[in-house]
Amino acid sequence: MRDPGNGMKKFVMAVLAAGLVGMASGAAAQTKVGTTIGTFLRIEPSARAAGMGNAGVAMPAGIESAYFNVGTIGLLKEAEVQYTHSLWYADISYDYAAVAVPVSNSGNVFVSVTSLNSGDIQVRTVEQPLGTGVFYNVSNVALGLAYGQRITERFSAGIQANYISESIWNTTATALSVNLGTIYRLSEGGASLGFGLSNLSTRTRFSGDGLDITYDNDPDIYGDNSALPAEQSTDRFPLSGLFRLGLSYPYVVSENSQFLFLVEGLHPADNSESMNLGAEWTLMQMFSLRAGYQTLFQTDSELGMTFGFGVAGNLGDQRYHLNYAWAGHEYLDDTHRMTMSIEF
Repeated sequence: MRDPGNGMKKFVMAVLAAGLVGMASGAAAQTKVGTTIGTFLRIEPSARAAGMGNAGVAMPAGIESAYFNVGTIGLLKEAEVQYTHSLWYADISYDYAAVAVPVSNSGNVFVSVTSLNSGDIQVRTVEQPLGTGVFYNVSNVALGLAYGQRITERFSAGIQANYISESIWNTTATALSVNLGTIYRLSEGGASLGFGLSNLSTRTRFSGDGLDITYDNDPDIYGDNSALPAEQSTDRFPLSGLFRLGLSYPYVVSENSQFLFLVEGLHPADNSESMNLGAEWTLMQMFSLRAGYQTLFQTDSELGMTFGFGVAGNLGDQRYHLNYAWAGHEYLDDTHRMTMSIEF
């Protein structure tokens, strides 16, 4: 018979070690905010995880875990679909859809589509501050294809390839990226260690009609062509890569009541290190309440508390999960996420 107290001690020691490493690294880090593109890829599409401070890298298997850790894809036992909608800052619309399908006894294929759209924005100038009558928009899209494999009863790994397009009016930047992830169940009770590496890619730059210009090769010479066609060249930027390492620990109170505790450390390519913390209480496998804190210890963090709830039930042979999450922001509007997932 396993010793629950010993398992809890190991968990606490691991959490403390992760926290100390994260704080030590963060103290020496220099932020690089604004030096990457594709930052819409860092909007977490899971309302369940968002309610728990977005500490999702070691979240138990389910299609909502795949964004944080593609290694969890291998643990899925049935086909699942997910759809998330969020009203982001300044009425920006965010949508995410995903499908996971088993292709063998231990492997699953996962497909996802992410869309972020600003809607029409009016062009304003100093001379026409109320608008010129011209409109533009910002549109970001990411397509992902992943495969997850359960290597052993306790260990699973996955890999995902992504195509990313980021458009601002008449200019566009495209990139290819890779996500990697693994998850390992530490105990029979379900405590797990998760690792995720997102947005590994080469640098890319913007191009398109919006960068076309005309110029005079030598303004001091008269009679030459003073309107030569040319294109401005922008710098090349990397995607906003992110490394996650976290732990999850379930605690069963009774047959109808259980808790889930999550903690993870984050090392982003464009900011300082931080930690996410979360907790979930589930009653009768039907109702869930969640709370968390995100980007703890991050330099000049503007995020903080999160809350959420969820309901689950059966639709014939299918099981559905409907989750909501709220996240606060120090200066901008609060954000709200709604996620619907169905297991077939």
